[in-house]
Amino acid sequence: MAERSTAAVDVADNSGDEPLTAKADQSTADGVAQKRERDTDSEEAQGSGGTERPGKASPPELHSGHKLARRYRLEECVTRLDGFSSWRAVDEKLRRAVGVHLLPADHPRARSVLAAARSSALLGDPRFVQVLDAVEENDLVYVVHEWLPGATELTTLLASGPLEAHDAYQMVSQVSQAMAAAHREGLAHLRLTPGAVLRTSSGQWRIRGLAVNAALRGITSETPQRTDTEAIGALLYATLTHRWPYDNDAYGLSGLPKDIGLIPPDQVRAGVHRGLSELTMRALANDGATASRHETPCTTPEELVRAISEMPRIRPPEPAFTAPPEYQRTSYQQGTYGRQTSHLGMGAPSSVPAPPSPLQSRTGTALKWAVSTLLIAALGLGSWQLADALMEQGKSEDTNKTQTTDSDDKSDSKAVAVKQLTIQDSAEYYPDGKPQHAGDVKLTYDKDSSTYWRTYSYKGGPVLAPFKQGVGIVYDLGSTQNLSAASIGLYYPGDHTTATLYAADTLSSSAPLTSMSKIATATTTGTDLKISAKNPVKTRYVVLWLTAVPEAPGDQFSGSGFKQAITDVKFTG
Repeated sequence: MAERSTAAVDVADNSGDEPLTAKADQSTADGVAQKRERDTDSEEAQGSGGTERPGKASPPELHSGHKLARRYRLEECVTRLDGFSSWRAVDEKLRRAVGVHLLPADHPRARSVLAAARSSALLGDPRFVQVLDAVEENDLVYVVHEWLPGATELTTLLASGPLEAHDAYQMVSQVSQAMAAAHREGLAHLRLTPGAVLRTSSGQWRIRGLAVNAALRGITSETPQRTDTEAIGALLYATLTHRWPYDNDAYGLSGLPKDIGLIPPDQVRAGVHRGLSELTMRALANDGATASRHETPCTTPEELVRAISEMPRIRPPEPAFTAPPEYQRTSYQQGTYGRQTSHLGMGAPSSVPAPPSPLQSRTGTALKWAVSTLLIAALGLGSWQLADALMEQGKSEDTNKTQTTDSDDKSDSKAVAVKQLTIQDSAEYYPDGKPQHAGDVKLTYDKDSSTYWRTYSYKGGPVLAPFKQGVGIVYDLGSTQNLSAASIGLYYPGDHTTATLYAADTLSSSAPLTSMSKIATATTTGTDLKISAKNPVKTRYVVLWLTAVPEAPGDQFSGSGFKQAITDVKFTG
């Protein structure tokens, strides 16, 4: 696979600009135990579709506490294999957890690992775990990538059994779409295993190790699209059946019995969704034995995406209905009030029914009607007197010509409650395919004003067009909300910053602006930008689109030029 160019895009002046980094103050706690990848020969041989070449160099003698580039402190070694090691580390400059792959600079695969990491970083697709840095120094090559607290490996999810049909459908849909986008850019994974697929706390699926995992292990393939498609089929097979679709055990799953061949998932386990079972067989290489209706096999992720789109959508299961506790009628409601209850089985003679209470007799009924009539009359008289008093008071006020002040009006009117909307997820928005710092968008709503997402430094401005139409971020509010305003904290003052809000239909990074509804636009020369809509807009996804940025001096990240950084974003409804 050819190495992609790492040159700056557009007219950005990226000298001294560290890609995909920003000041941050994130916890180094990893909310989910990241399991060691299984690297036995049997697991590599099945489902990889490639060939692994052993390396000759020894792994670097490193230990916990060792620091790279005076910022990445190694914490725990999670993989040590074939001349390289993988670590959980802490970026002390940004104060967040990261992952690091390490190998000697003279390792036979060092050059290919660097090329794969730089190509993966340029993709900038938020569905992949982002590469943050790729460096060669002091006889070492190391690749730094995101570490996702709160994300769970598919290996861990499968430890408790197969997934529900809706979860399996979401997994294969999102992974297929992501890999189709990667192959359009000439990138392949070649090692899509359950350990490479993660589910975030918001239910989205992320893929780690794009191009890099295969380069570390020397895996290549003459048919990379077929290899990745078959790997997706194996993942789907595992989620539906809790079995690995080959005759060896791998990734904590039992393989299929030997000498029976590859059988459809719905024949392995009862209750498997028929459509997903057929889709699995179309994705797996199985000597032409596809689904029962003999559809054409899917040999590329793009074909798999089309096949999924032709299926009826699988909806999430209905929540289990819990019946309310049985309504207990009281003895009064059962008509036994005032009666003596007999205790069966005690041998006590049945008692004589008690006489009806006074209000249940004819005299009592007449008395109730009389009291009701008097109450109605009293209420009517009182209402008439009250209305008359109010009319007299109104006349008196008209005579004196008393005026009501504005303060009285304000005190009497009800204040409109402002509700702050919660941001559930986000992604960098770059319809031209050229991201800024996609890994840092979540720093814009982490409630820490010292962290931010930033643009590159451009030579022309403040208006970015025609060299670049704009830069931005798309936010997910979790559900459809009434959006009325946005408060945006900016890092650089001066000149002017212009931003526009759009209502979008998806969290896509590349959906055209023409498919969205414009909400409002605002401009500021300071560090606070307020955008207000004339009327509240119902939307789930909001795009914040910058079309003009101020001129700012050079700093530790980039040289002087036209640039901007977003520190805090708040939406209200």
